Amino acid sequence: MNQGASIKWFDAAALGIEGKGWTDTQHFYDRFPAKAKNMLPEVLWNLSRNSAGILVRFTSDSPEIHARWKLENPELGCTHMPATAVSGVDLYVRHQGKLRWLATGFPLAVDSESELRTGMTREMREYALYLPIYNAVKSVEIGIADGSEIQAAPPPKPHIKPVVLYGTSILHGLCCSRPGMAYPSIIGRRLDVQTINLGFAGRAKCEKEVSDLLAELDPSVYVIDCMPNVEAAEIDERLRYLLKKLKQVHPETPVILIEEAQRQWKFIYPDEPQNTTERNIIQRQIYQDCAADWHGRLHYIEGHTLVGNDGEPTVDGTHPTDLGFERMADIITPMIDRVIPNRE
Repeated sequence: MNQGASIKWFDAAALGIEGKGWTDTQHFYDRFPAKAKNMLPEVLWNLSRNSAGILVRFTSDSPEIHARWKLENPELGCTHMPATAVSGVDLYVRHQGKLRWLATGFPLAVDSESELRTGMTREMREYALYLPIYNAVKSVEIGIADGSEIQAAPPPKPHIKPVVLYGTSILHGLCCSRPGMAYPSIIGRRLDVQTINLGFAGRAKCEKEVSDLLAELDPSVYVIDCMPNVEAAEIDERLRYLLKKLKQVHPETPVILIEEAQRQWKFIYPDEPQNTTERNIIQRQIYQDCAADWHGRLHYIEGHTLVGNDGEPTVDGTHPTDLGFERMADIITPMIDRVIPNRE
């Protein structure tokens, strides 16, 4: 704890975090274990340093909540994604049983401090602070008023294991407006379960090494959403290996395969199929080949259902806005809810 004039600061790492699959990481807020550095391409390893999907859950009776955080990358935003999502923090509070947005911390530099919310009544509340999506975090601290209390909050449903989601930049969270709007985080709030975001912009290619790493985890459900990034010629070998590995190590764990979403410009090219791509066709055939052996534990979501076809839900025809992520969550959440073990 560091002491300020009227604010007490607490290290988020000491409070405890959610959204990490491994504890043996090189840096505390990394998403892959330290051993993966020598297993994976450098660009993928660097993306795994992003804190996408990681959150701090805590309770406090403080009438004000502050945050300060240190980043590694001085480029706080992107041309197609605001700094609030790339490098900011997002505060939610439990209200009438549900987590509800309360404040966003705007990043001003690699060292940022934000007065998230002040003037609240002094009563014990549960909070969740989502960390930056597309930047590596060195440290995070939560500030409360002097004389107030803060404690770690337990996971909402400790009897339910986390949902692990593996995929592309879309799953990673590009291009939402703030960290809480990536679709894995939306799903986590809607179902009140822990989620682990293993999205990697441009690099979810279903490599054998990544499949082996995924199999080390023990989730309630696996969600695989990597079709936009896998080369068509590699899908059959790589996806079949992933499914075989998961079935071998976790024979009772459901797996959901998700197709590539419909590109929003397809309507202008009438000679191109609007609801299928070569990658989706290959994945669909693999699903059909394997489904019977999974005895109802392998599930499938078609791409044309994910975001609609009205041209409104993306930044560039591919990467969702907040609207697009809400639409994706509308489709994916009920599927997870149906297949997750020990839901009640």
